[in-house]
Amino acid sequence: MAISISVVLLLVVLVVIFIRNKALKIPHALVCILLGFYLASTDLAPTIHDGISATAEMISGLNP
Repeated sequence: MAISISVVLLLVVLVVIFIRNKALKIPHALVCILLGFYLASTDLAPTIHDGISATAEMISGLNP
């Protein structure tokens, strides 16, 4: 678990750097995909899923 958390933190830092530099290219997108897979295997996965579900429900409840 300690190794995967370290990898997740490293990937988060890399994704933030790529986004801030506005240089998100194909290799950078692959890093983002790896981050997603690592996040899915951590204890944060249910929390992230619940947050995304709640956000989707809130948006679908808005009237244009």
